[in-house]
Amino acid sequence: MTIHSVVIQKLLSTNAQVGRRVAAHHLKEFTYGFRNKMAIIDSDKTLICMRSACNFMASLARHNGRFMFINTNPLFDEIFDLMTKKVGSYSPSTNSLWRTGGFLTNSLSPKKFRSRNKKLVFGPTQPPDCIFIVDTERKSSVINEAFKLQIPVVALVDSAMPLDVYKRIAYPVPANHSVQFVYLFCNLITKTLLHEKAKSDAANPDIDAQMEEAPRKGKGKTYLDKVDVTVVLYDNLAPLPQADIEETKKLLDKLVVLKFNGSQGRNMCFDGPKSAIDICDGLTYLDLIINQIETLNSKYGSRVPLLLFNKDDIHDSSLKVLEKYSKSSVEVHTFKQGEDRELKSLGEYYSKEEVHPFDDVDVFRLLMTGGTLDSLLSQGKEYILVLKSDNVATVLDPNILNHLMINDIEYCMEVTPSNSFNLMLPTTKFKLREIGGDQDKHLKDNFKLIDTTNMWVSLRAIKRFVDTVEVRQKKPSFSKFFDNVFGVSVPESRFLPLDATSDLLLLQSDLYTCREGVLTRNPARTNPLNPVIDLGPEFEKFGDFQSRFRSIPSIIELDSLMVRGDVWFGANITLKGQVTIAAKPGLKLEIPDGVTIENKEINDPADI
Repeated sequence: MTIHSVVIQKLLSTNAQVGRRVAAHHLKEFTYGFRNKMAIIDSDKTLICMRSACNFMASLARHNGRFMFINTNPLFDEIFDLMTKKVGSYSPSTNSLWRTGGFLTNSLSPKKFRSRNKKLVFGPTQPPDCIFIVDTERKSSVINEAFKLQIPVVALVDSAMPLDVYKRIAYPVPANHSVQFVYLFCNLITKTLLHEKAKSDAANPDIDAQMEEAPRKGKGKTYLDKVDVTVVLYDNLAPLPQADIEETKKLLDKLVVLKFNGSQGRNMCFDGPKSAIDICDGLTYLDLIINQIETLNSKYGSRVPLLLFNKDDIHDSSLKVLEKYSKSSVEVHTFKQGEDRELKSLGEYYSKEEVHPFDDVDVFRLLMTGGTLDSLLSQGKEYILVLKSDNVATVLDPNILNHLMINDIEYCMEVTPSNSFNLMLPTTKFKLREIGGDQDKHLKDNFKLIDTTNMWVSLRAIKRFVDTVEVRQKKPSFSKFFDNVFGVSVPESRFLPLDATSDLLLLQSDLYTCREGVLTRNPARTNPLNPVIDLGPEFEKFGDFQSRFRSIPSIIELDSLMVRGDVWFGANITLKGQVTIAAKPGLKLEIPDGVTIENKEINDPADI
């Protein structure tokens, strides 16, 4: 007996195949026919839909997605309690029965439900990334609100579900709502989420321990709470005089650029460093950095070198990428992780999500190798710009360097306001705890500022730092060494991290062009915000992303795009407003060439 046969027998034992006395026309694709006046659901189709739903929830779990599990049937209470406790959504101390009047769209006005049986278990208080429903016939209002907020829904559907409700479910699972099947499906979801959590914990073993341990030290405070960062608005920096080229040349001759080339594209299944991915006009992130340095050197006659630090496993591929710069005027020096024993401690750097860039001293240890630091100082170099993540909108700005030298600032971080914090005085003091990194997008609203991970550091301060005994500590506190910790709040347009294929769609579209290594936004777009792009797990791999788009659609007038299921895009497509494209399970949905889709939800070719 095959595994498939065993799984089908398991489904049949739960009576998942027993439908209603009526089979709606739009659900007949999931039915075999009728028996004893009851619709019989195709178990193979149920299995396909379950797999699609689990793959989608797994892809969200890999990116720390938030899930809302909804149940109003008392028969399933015990099943839901068990599931939510295991996946970590249950919290007795914070009341797991979250009750609201407007549910999602009016969730800021808490009211009690009138029905005594309405229960829902909700983990975080922020809007969820996915809603899971089993008793769908009682929850049409929830599905409608989720549709308005562009929140995908995973739900069980029966053979009599109305079309208007069914069309708004991103991942429908056709089956009978028996207790046995609900238990089987919830158990499968639980195992899927726990499996993803286990993989995440294996890749980042120390994060939870660090986060739990931090508040216990120093009577609830760490150096993150003690260090003040004085943040200045970029618009308030004194601009360099454009006519004085000689002064600008002297300034740039004191600068070194260091790029950590270790962020791999594994989350997109790309074989190689992210800096080798084509992002705009056929240029890679490494192309953008080198083009910017070439432009500055050519314009002002300066000599700004580039130091490229490669991890062991991508060093060879990075050298191949650099071959095309053999005739470039930019002086490029490469380092390999294993070339020095001091650098072997960096082996896990890129597999961990550090809480804050202050927490490692890898850049300083790197500059110790082979007398690099002393050599740079002897050449008259005074500042180094460290690019630690693949923020493709990075700008090598002499105005920031000028501000640092005028005010004798040893350390400066580039930050940008978070979505929850917009108002800032020309000069404002923040605690380091109030500045978050980009490692978890869902936590950005908890911080006032977001660290772009670009930092400017005085080489003489680094020399003083590495000459101390404490540099050999595993986690020394930087606040002891830098008397003046500053930040510059750069425009939001200078922060575009490349984390997923959804970001790649944004960058490769007609929304951005590249000029002299700097990404420029299309002036035809009137909305100051970028479109919200949400591609499903079918587009998660870099290869799949490339094959599913014959050409990248025009998105200048797009507000939001959500794509789910087996969707393929033709050429010269234009997307406008709010667009949702969700192919039904088992259906290949092809968007034809040259179409314009505006404020539409598309589930099959007839909707185009």
